[in-house]
Amino acid sequence: MGNHVLHSLFLLMFFWVLCNAHDKEFLKCMSERSEAKVETFIHPPNSPEYCKLLKYAQKNGRWMNSSSAQPIFLVAPYTETEVQSTVQCSKSVGLQIRVKSGGHDYEGLSFRSESPFIMVDLNNLNSINIDLNEETAWIQAGATLGELYYDISQKSKTLAFAGGLYPTVGSGGHISGGGLGTMLRKYGLASDNVIDARIVNANGEILDRTSMGEDLFWALRGGGGSSFGVILAWKLKLSKVPEQVTAFVVRRKMTPESIQLLERWEGIGHKLHEDLFLRVLVQNVKQNVTGEEKIVQISYQGLFLGTAENLVPLLNQDFPEFELEVKDCFHGVYVADPSCVQKPCIIKECYQVPWIRSVLFFAGQKTTMDLEYLATKNFTKPPSYYKAKSDFGQKPIGAAGWEVIHKSFLEEESPLMIIDPFGGKMGQISESETPFPHRQGIINNIQYIVNWKSDEDEAKVNKHMEWIRKLYKEMEPFFSCPRAAYINYKDLDLGANNEAFNYEQAKEWGEKYFKGNFERLARVKSMVDPSNFFRNELSIPLFR
Repeated sequence: MGNHVLHSLFLLMFFWVLCNAHDKEFLKCMSERSEAKVETFIHPPNSPEYCKLLKYAQKNGRWMNSSSAQPIFLVAPYTETEVQSTVQCSKSVGLQIRVKSGGHDYEGLSFRSESPFIMVDLNNLNSINIDLNEETAWIQAGATLGELYYDISQKSKTLAFAGGLYPTVGSGGHISGGGLGTMLRKYGLASDNVIDARIVNANGEILDRTSMGEDLFWALRGGGGSSFGVILAWKLKLSKVPEQVTAFVVRRKMTPESIQLLERWEGIGHKLHEDLFLRVLVQNVKQNVTGEEKIVQISYQGLFLGTAENLVPLLNQDFPEFELEVKDCFHGVYVADPSCVQKPCIIKECYQVPWIRSVLFFAGQKTTMDLEYLATKNFTKPPSYYKAKSDFGQKPIGAAGWEVIHKSFLEEESPLMIIDPFGGKMGQISESETPFPHRQGIINNIQYIVNWKSDEDEAKVNKHMEWIRKLYKEMEPFFSCPRAAYINYKDLDLGANNEAFNYEQAKEWGEKYFKGNFERLARVKSMVDPSNFFRNELSIPLFR
């Protein structure tokens, strides 16, 4: 038997003995501190609830068969004091913690670890309290964006929140990492609209903005909350929206002519009126029913905070090629070829609707769908399988870059690029106002994604991974050095903490996400969690 096999068996035996000891100590500690019966919210691996919640947490199926250990217990607290006890008991018995709010965790760090750990699932902490007079909302960190948007829509036709596009994203992680959304050019990031927060710190204390101090409050709004504690709740400033907004998409095949249109969009997309958010999606599609020709498709997808009557003149001024008319936004869809039954053949869609129905549109659903869809947690939906990387653009990619992308996309089965324009409010906020530094001088955020099917073997998965890494490398000449990345699109390829959690080594990847704010984040970390209890592969290290 090889040495590496013996070593693996030894580790398994070691963790088995260790975990059994931890099991009893942790449960004893929790029982002593909890008013409720611990079996109502602490789930061991042999329980059905454990399996259901863990599977729901793994939105990215790439990590479902990971060699990393699974949690000793899955804690799904119903109260803030149960979170508080979990932190105190985990720390006292020497267990780490992973915290999951929504589960859209690109590298699976909220539900896997190389060390024995407890997973805290905030799913049950999802209360939302909206104050229409203040135009604010207190939301618990387990509430999804869909639940928040739905609750707002039930109370107001002219209030919204400047958060992300996907309803199942949890507010805890999304907001603490920044939070890009369709209204960022008007109202900034989700984290820019936080006015208070509640957190359990490393000592098990529950703090709000006043008691935590401004340094920690600064760190939580874009620096990643899991490095500093367990986010319990946010107080958010809601945003004004008109009773009717306009959501639309215009699709084009990538050709030399359409690349010229892309170049124009790159030059002015971040300069458009702040009420207009116009992003680009790049993906492969089959052009016809038989699937004989694969093409690269460009989709210009937009949200305008106003009516179609006001939108169309703005678009016609800069993008007359869209040929969008006011009447289009009340008829819905237009098909290029009547015999075509596939969605890629729909060349344009436009809907003038209440803001909440534009949320459905960006979630890939029909605008006429029942709004309760947004507040529904589907525990049976199968996970997606993907790898993602990101960039922040300071200049247009240009024709040469788009030619690289076109060639590369035709070599892969299911690639995707999402390019979100900045400008507007984003350029009015300084780099240091929050930990999220990608503000002035940034024209867009770019996300590269490769998807695959659940039944693909390891060789095929490795091929997909090689493809996206190759594309990312090929795009290097088209970005300023050093390249930057978005912490909510975590990417372990850029680096990770070693066992020593060395600050100088972590700067190599940390400054890609946070630039000069990384040092201040490390100083805050040293102040509020000097024992580095809240740690993972991409947590903020101590400053030393």
